[in-house]
This record gives sequence, C-alpha cells and structure tokens, in this order.
Amino acid sequence: MAPEKVRLTAEKATLLATLYGRALDARSPRPILDDRLAAATVERIDHDFSDTGMDQRMAGSVAIRARFLDGWAREFLARHAEATVLHLGCGLDTRAHRLDPPPSIDWYDVDYPDVIDLRRRLYPEEHRTIGTSVTDLGWLDQVPAGKPVLVIAEGLFYYLDPAEGRALVRAIVDRFPSGQFVFDALSPFGLRLQKLNKPVRKAEATMHWGMDGPADLLSISPKLRLVTAMSAFDLPGYGSLSASHRISVGLAKVVPGFRRMAAFYRLEF
Repeated sequence: MAPEKVRLTAEKATLLATLYGRALDARSPRPILDDRLAAATVERIDHDFSDTGMDQRMAGSVAIRARFLDGWAREFLARHAEATVLHLGCGLDTRAHRLDPPPSIDWYDVDYPDVIDLRRRLYPEEHRTIGTSVTDLGWLDQVPAGKPVLVIAEGLFYYLDPAEGRALVRAIVDRFPSGQFVFDALSPFGLRLQKLNKPVRKAEATMHWGMDGPADLLSISPKLRLVTAMSAFDLPGYGSLSASHRISVGLAKVVPGFRRMAAFYRLEF
C-alpha cells in the first residue's frame, strides 16, 4: 500500500503534530497513552514529521491531555448505555479506537471534508464520519437527536471564531435532550502565548477564541452547568515527564496568569 501524501495548512496541519506526539509517546520506553494505532498511522503517511515542531518532550503533554479527556469520555459512556458521541475537530485522533464503544453508542467523527477523506483512507473500518466545518451548523441535521450526547472537542475551540463557536455550543444544547461537553480551552493570555508554541507556529495556524473562565462559558446558554474546571497544569501524569518539564509545570502552577492560561472543562446540560 502506497503511503498517503498529506498537504494540509493552517489549523488543519496541527493535526499532524498531535498525531506524531501520540506516536512518539507510543514508541517511548514508558508510554503514557500507548496509542499504537497512532504510531502505525504515522508510518503510512508520506510526510516529514520532524517538520511539525513536535518532539519527545512535548509528546508527553499531548499524551497526558488525550488520556485525561479519554477518562472523562469513559465516565460518561459508563453512565449512558445508549448515547451519541460528537467528536468535533477529530483530525486523525484515534479516540474511537482507544475507547472502543459498544454498538449502542452512535459515534460521529466530524472535521473538514479533506481531513475526513484522509481519515477514511487511513481508518477504513471506523465509525460514522461527517466532512464539514463544525461551525456550518447544517451538519447537525445528519445526527439523530433522541439520545444523550457527549461532545468531545480536544484542541478545537480556540481555533473557532468566538461568535461561531458559541453558536455551535448553543445549537447542540438546544438539539439534544441532555449531554456533556468535555474540552480544553485557552484564556486570552494563553492565546497570546501560542506564538511560542512551535507546532502552532510551524503550521502558521491562528487562534481566535480565548475563554475567560467558567462564567464566559456558562453565559452561552442558561441550560449549561459547570461540572469541572481544571488547570491543564493540574492534570495527573506530569510526574512521569522529564525534570525540565516538571520544573516548567511547577512554575506555571504558582503564577496565577500562567495557571489559568490553559484549562480543561466539563459542562453538562
């Protein structure tokens, strides 16, 4: 089978960095996420992954974040024998393969059409896919609305226009009977610091939506309730990373602006 040639730009190109990060973690002596499908997928893509800006040091953080959101997703699916999952901005994430949901779970991977076309070539046996910009809300008509919904949005919301992002969240809340959003976010200060993020800089991606804490999110809809808000620097697992990485995380924890610049949220309705 010939390698897949990939030509992605801007925010789409960042999916190659995160895929490579999970692959580097899987190849390490003590993997955190152990995403072996990610490692195998990298081998099938014709791309110079060293040019993504991702390295072994950053790969540990990628794996920790993915593992954490996997845990929240598992908790929701354990409580809902029948549910719909909307994996928004899925990129080349192998989350459905990692979680292996039962047939009673309707799983939708949603991303731009060219990204979904690539997914279909790389993961031919996967769940339902929808090729669209997530903010073109007509795609929601393809998803039956009768079940509780889990919305997973890792590495997505900060790339959206704020008004369009809020409209997306509101449309999902209004469409489904109940559900939960699990996602990561950056504060306005965190957004400004992304010019120092090498994979983002390499992709020439632009971020737009900075979330200034839970109140900013809850104002989207009166139906939303906060379940968890956690600094990204408080996620479990950083103790297993390099000494320099542990020192960086420790410093970020004690400086308020840095501590709040990246967070993980769980909202329900």
